[in-house]
Amino acid sequence: MASQPGLQGGSIPLAARMRPRNLDELEGQRHLLKQGSPLRALVDGTEGSVTSVILWGPPGTGKTTIAKAIANASNRHFVELSAVSAGVKDVREVIQKALSTRDLYGQTTVLFLDEIHRFSKAQQDALLPGVENGWVILVAATTENPSFSVITPLLSRSLLLTLEPLSDEDLERVIDRAIGDERGLNSRVAIEPSAKAAIVRLSAGDARRALTALEAASAAAVANSQGADPVIDEILVSQVVDRALLRYDRQGDEHYDVISAFIKSVRGSDPDAALHYLARMIEAGEDPRFIARRIIILAAEDIGLADPQALQIAVSAADAVQFIGMPEGRIPLAEAVVYLSTAPKSNAAYLGVEEALKDVRDGNFGPVPRHLRDAHYPGAGALGHGKGYKYPHDEEIGVVRQDYAPENLIGKSYYLPSNHGAEREIAARLEKLRRITRGE
Repeated sequence: MASQPGLQGGSIPLAARMRPRNLDELEGQRHLLKQGSPLRALVDGTEGSVTSVILWGPPGTGKTTIAKAIANASNRHFVELSAVSAGVKDVREVIQKALSTRDLYGQTTVLFLDEIHRFSKAQQDALLPGVENGWVILVAATTENPSFSVITPLLSRSLLLTLEPLSDEDLERVIDRAIGDERGLNSRVAIEPSAKAAIVRLSAGDARRALTALEAASAAAVANSQGADPVIDEILVSQVVDRALLRYDRQGDEHYDVISAFIKSVRGSDPDAALHYLARMIEAGEDPRFIARRIIILAAEDIGLADPQALQIAVSAADAVQFIGMPEGRIPLAEAVVYLSTAPKSNAAYLGVEEALKDVRDGNFGPVPRHLRDAHYPGAGALGHGKGYKYPHDEEIGVVRQDYAPENLIGKSYYLPSNHGAEREIAARLEKLRRITRGE
């Protein structure tokens, strides 16, 4: 953005200039900031509150602000490291200096480690002595689920605080403050309500992104003003911000949350929600083969024989994606998703094989009945193999009364068809078959 009086503090981005100076200026996170909360006690320096903290939340929700607020309490020494560039040596140096600072000045050191999920296990292990002995207060920030990215000993010695994306109202207050505050735009630019709503929508709960969009839009408004008072409108916002921020890490928490919601939406027969989650995965660059595999599993597990076509369509969609690639592959994927979402559902086959597997694993099986054993090799006849077997094709109806299961499982039913879709007919046919084969 070109330098404009009152619009820019040198080369410092608007988001940096408007960083909250204390917790009272922080928007959102009310569940963490109420009086008496562990975070408030830590920031206020309440006796006995000293503990390390892991801040888990999306970008632009206040993790760095909270870390600095903790450091400012009781005149603590603040050291900031980024897991992107720091190594074990850097961590050990900070801990060593923290010991000296404590001994010489009686001052506690707060180590703010951004993106701790990028630290290897060995690097995280280097933090343990300092955290365990209280030599440093570790304030670690991560956008990924700590359960997957932080070692258990470090988790158990830290207070885990979960930050939420900012609400629309929170973001509106962030924007209003930036426009009016002398650190920000100093009321030199106006914004239309529809433009503010557009920035809020495109920011997806991220205050930093909202301020970055506001800064770009204000620069464009000044450039287009031609001497008039600059105004940010919705068209201007759409020009400077071309798409919404999509939070999705193919190796992290969002990956599992979105695919879980996708599966449950298809299973729950909501094609609109299923297409939404499909679009999120596609837009985030998820491997289409992964999506296709999940669709095939869905067809087999959740639709099953209620619609025998579902599995064929799912496999065909996977083949099509493999053949034509992306982005066109999104179309057969979408077709399969809509078909599966609207198909009748049954997990009877899935439950049947799971129950059968449980019996086998529990040792609930017996020898194969002699009349069903292989009788083709020499000596098999002398053992009675195949003796008494009834060949179904010899019967006019193609079915005979005959025991097929091991003796201890005779009469047990694993497959219990539902009354949905094609399984309604299967259930009726199976009832007749069992009456004949089992004499039920």
